[in-house]
Amino acid sequence: MHATLPGALRAATPVFADEAAAFIAANAFDRPTLVISRDRVARQYDALSAGLGRARIHFAVKANPAPQIIRTLVKRGSGFDCASRGEIELCLGQGARPENISFGNTIKRASDIAFAHGVGVTLFAADSDAELEKIAAHAPGARVYLRLIVENSMADWPLSRKFGCAPSALPGLLDHARALGLVVYGLSFHVGSQTRKSEYWNPVLDQVAGLWHGARAAGHDLQLLNIGGGFPAFHGESIEAPRAYAAAVMRAVETRFGDVAEVMAEPGRGLVAEAGHIAAEVILVSRKSADDLHRWVYLDIGRFSGLAETEGEAIRYQLVTPHDGAECGPCVLAGPSCDSADILYENRPVQLPLALRSGDKVMIRNCGAYTSSYSSVGFNGFPPLDVVVL
Repeated sequence: MHATLPGALRAATPVFADEAAAFIAANAFDRPTLVISRDRVARQYDALSAGLGRARIHFAVKANPAPQIIRTLVKRGSGFDCASRGEIELCLGQGARPENISFGNTIKRASDIAFAHGVGVTLFAADSDAELEKIAAHAPGARVYLRLIVENSMADWPLSRKFGCAPSALPGLLDHARALGLVVYGLSFHVGSQTRKSEYWNPVLDQVAGLWHGARAAGHDLQLLNIGGGFPAFHGESIEAPRAYAAAVMRAVETRFGDVAEVMAEPGRGLVAEAGHIAAEVILVSRKSADDLHRWVYLDIGRFSGLAETEGEAIRYQLVTPHDGAECGPCVLAGPSCDSADILYENRPVQLPLALRSGDKVMIRNCGAYTSSYSSVGFNGFPPLDVVVL
C-alpha cells in the first residue's frame, strides 16, 4: 500500500462514506485489498442485537475470521458458530469462552470433536445417526441440536441439501441421540443466504414450527431454537435496516414457537459485509469483436481471489469508479486468472461507465463477508486478497 488515489475516485466515494471507504479513498494499493472497519462491525452487532432482543448472536466465523474482528465481537459479548478446530482455536485465542462457542458443522472429524470437548465446548450440531455416534463417543453427554433441511426458501442464494436431515428423519434422530446419552437440546435450520426481506422467513418458520412442536409432544424437552443466518447486506437491492429486520424475524419466531427457552442466531454476511470494501483495479477493457454489444472488463480480483460468491451471479457486488455519473453501458465482468470459470457476471451484465479504462482504481462495496476467507493461497500466481482491519 502506498501514495494517494487519484482525486476522481476520492470524489466518487462520499455518497457511501464510511471508515473503510474513506481509507480506500485516501490510499493506493498495489494488490487487491479488503479494508474493513471494526467500528462498523460493532455498530452492526449492536443493531442486530437490539432487534433480536433475547436471542443470542453466535457470529458465523467463516464469514470473516480476521482476529481483530473476533476480538471486537468477544468484547461485545457475542458467541461464535465454528465449523472446525481451527476456528475454535481462533476464537479461544481472542478471548472467547468455550461455553459461548457452538461446533455448528454437521460434518466433523472425530479428533476435532474430542478436541472441542476437551477445551470445554459443550454444544454440537448433527444431522445424521453417524454424526451423533461420533459425538457420543468423543464428547459423551454433550448437548446436541439437530439441523433440518428446509424448503420454500426465498433467499437470493438458497442453500443446498448438503446440510440437514429430512423432516421425516427427525423423530428417529431425536430418539437415537437420547439413546446414546446425549442431551437432545434443540433444532437448527438456515433460511438461505441473503434473505432480503424479513417476511421471506415465514414459510420456513412455519415448516420448522410444526417439527418443533411435534418433537416436544413426543417427549423431547427441546430448549434451543437456532435460527441460523440469512441476515442480508446491501448488494444493490433494498433491504430493511438491521434492527427492524431482526425485530420482525423475532416477532415471527415468537408467534410460531411461543416462549422458547433459548433462541440463537448466526449472522455472518449481515454482520460484517457492509463493514468492508475491496480496493481493486481495472486491468483490461476490451471487446471480442467490432460489433460486440458488451465490453469485457477485467479486474485484478476474481472468483479465485475473493469473489467466489459471484457463483451463479447470486451476490451482485456494487462498484464505485472514478467515472460514476457518466454515461454507462453493459459489461461482462471477469477476473484476471487464466481460467474460463473466472467470470463474475455474464448472464446479467453490469452497467459501468463507458469511460472506464485499464488502470482505473475501483472500489467493490460491501465485501466484508466471504471474501478473505474464500481467497485462494495464490491460484495462477496471483496473490491472495490482502486485508487491512481499521
